[in-house]
Amino acid sequence: MILPIVAYGSPVLRKVGEDITPEYPGLQKLVEDMWETMYASNGVGIAAPQVNKPIRLFVIDSEQIFENQEEDEKGEYPDEPGYKGVFINAHVVDLEGDEWAYNEGCLSIPKIREDIMRRETVTLNYVDENFTAHTKTFNGITARIILHEYDHIEGKLFIDYIKPLKRTLLKRKLDDITKGKVNVDYRMSFPK
Repeated sequence: MILPIVAYGSPVLRKVGEDITPEYPGLQKLVEDMWETMYASNGVGIAAPQVNKPIRLFVIDSEQIFENQEEDEKGEYPDEPGYKGVFINAHVVDLEGDEWAYNEGCLSIPKIREDIMRRETVTLNYVDENFTAHTKTFNGITARIILHEYDHIEGKLFIDYIKPLKRTLLKRKLDDITKGKVNVDYRMSFPK
């Protein structure tokens, strides 16, 4: 089932997600619905707070970025062919490498994209959908997507990294999103 994506201004986007257990009600269905919602909205990652669940869960699929790459772009990123996976109760262990800019967007903040600086490599402790524990290191675009989704379970948004002047210039657009004055081709839910 495709779930509505929570819009900027919704309180759930600013909550730190809670760790969950395998007994979390409807977890398997939630993960399936998150995959379906992410693909239906042309996303490469989605976090539980974006579907109104204040828990530490996100899914990513950076493989689709590389599948859609032009031939002359092949080999540009160290993480080809990408990674597809479920991250539950994720916690960052280490960040390494230089910061690099990439133009990011967010399904909860449609029509706004900005260059965001993030570290090259992230190491995480997490469990997968079977609650198998992992400590894994990711780099390149995959690390960036993970860090973007990880921010969601920490109550942070990519616009928090933008300089104050730029955020001031975006205020009207952000207010419009909160009010539902944005046209997107996927389901959204707006703050009351």
